[in-house]
Amino acid sequence: MTTFETISAKIRAAQRITSDEALFLFRSNDLLGIGELAALANERKNGTNVYFNVNRHINPTNVCVNRCAFCAFSRTAGEDGAYTLALDEICRRALEAEKEGATEVHIVGGLHPDLAFEYYEEALRAIRHSAPKLHIKAFTAVEIEYFSRISGLTIEQVFDRLMGAGLGSMPGGGAEILVEEVREKICPEKISGARWLEIIRLAHLAGLKTNATMLYGHVETVDDRVSHMEMLRVLQDETNGFQAFIPLAFQAENSDLKLDIKGTSGLDDLKTLAIARIFLDNFDHIKAYWIMLGEKIAQVSLAFGVNDLDGTVVEEKIGHDAGAQTPQALTKDGIIRLIRKAGKVPVERDTLYHPIRSY
Repeated sequence: MTTFETISAKIRAAQRITSDEALFLFRSNDLLGIGELAALANERKNGTNVYFNVNRHINPTNVCVNRCAFCAFSRTAGEDGAYTLALDEICRRALEAEKEGATEVHIVGGLHPDLAFEYYEEALRAIRHSAPKLHIKAFTAVEIEYFSRISGLTIEQVFDRLMGAGLGSMPGGGAEILVEEVREKICPEKISGARWLEIIRLAHLAGLKTNATMLYGHVETVDDRVSHMEMLRVLQDETNGFQAFIPLAFQAENSDLKLDIKGTSGLDDLKTLAIARIFLDNFDHIKAYWIMLGEKIAQVSLAFGVNDLDGTVVEEKIGHDAGAQTPQALTKDGIIRLIRKAGKVPVERDTLYHPIRSY
């Protein structure tokens, strides 16, 4: 019989919990007990270190052939607010980021109907030439699939070309909820959950590290959340290519996916992050994306198994277009202060989690 005590005993013995046990935790009201177990699981892996990096987001275009119901970022070509950055503007932003101490640019955007695959290759080459110290983390699995389609190249060939142009790693976007029934409701235009996993698997086999996200707090159930994490855990057992898991709290404000959805609560956020830390025992890092959670919940999450606060970000558009009320950037000093006040040790890292400096 599953009880909180039997689950607690397994975690304290560093044993893997099952999907049913994760569901039990989601249905439990003992948030502090769950948080304590998550903190223990995290401390085993990361001690008191909390990581962050100095990074900048660049979204080359918001024009997208997919108009997912939950997305407030995308536009149709010619629509008010639609934009596409010229290569020299992308380079200007990358060079500015490097001069301000960034070690990473994070690049994702829409699936533009009129841009050739070569535009994205040239963008990477231009960044590498103008700001050679920056690590380029770019393109979701959804974008990679689109590049394959418009270029006629296989996924493996797309990765080969992009890595040759400067691609260093990939973010974890586009996963949303990997359960097909949910995808049919929120993003039927997107690739399937199975295809997302296959492209990420090929990325790992090509030598690219990636992250993995989960968009929660819309039409999914807690069973769907656990199923999503189970699929990630299985792939990680095979490839060990995931670096961090990033639960993304749904922003309902400007989404077409309104229904009766009000977004997440702080309690739900903390519980989801904590259970992720417990369940994903083969992931080294659980990230609280402060852009969507808010600074205070992100800070509290450091006592609930989280060990990464992302970065300074600068000019985040996707979450803010959806209605996020957080700042568009935090200073390095601001992040360090958040971490210290939570009683943790701030560690600036690069994209691949090599420590740069402890504070």
